[in-house]
Amino acid sequence: MNTESIYDYLERIANLIRTDVRKTGVAKGLQPVQLEALHYLSRCNRYSNTPVAVADYLGLTKGTVSQTLGVLESSGFIEKQADLNDRRVVHLNLTVDGARVVSDAIPPNILKSAVEGLSETSRNEITATLNQVLRELQTANKLKTFGSCKTCRYHLTQEDGRRRCGLTMEWLTEADAEKICREHQPTAESV
Repeated sequence: MNTESIYDYLERIANLIRTDVRKTGVAKGLQPVQLEALHYLSRCNRYSNTPVAVADYLGLTKGTVSQTLGVLESSGFIEKQADLNDRRVVHLNLTVDGARVVSDAIPPNILKSAVEGLSETSRNEITATLNQVLRELQTANKLKTFGSCKTCRYHLTQEDGRRRCGLTMEWLTEADAEKICREHQPTAESV
């Protein structure tokens, strides 16, 4: 299969998924970019829930993201919170309503239905292949990986099983290890 065919499949799949997600967002009064911001905030860790990180992840300008976040805050989907250590830093947290919107929309029903029809082996193979394609694209474009904490070279597991970020030296919970981070650096095994 050539690159053109792969592009055609990925483009069509992405379009179908995006259309289904968009329908759910519109029903809640949200534009696609607003739903994408909510989705990101539902998945990121406490180091990555800032306006700058949202802009980096979505590949948008700070101005566009600022407007998007303003609408989400005024609609009651996110709350802003000043950082305890640096008052210049603002953290963005989903409200209960914001979390509900994300869980209703993502993953979209059309994708759930399609994936349920696949064998577990096929699902695992597709996941591994898409992960590899994503990493190659990020490396080629020198983009941040925004990977999960547990796959980062900074993620440390102590002898007693506790987790720690080797970059910030802060303790991490099991939930933290599953979330995505803008400071993520892949390990040699995950590249």
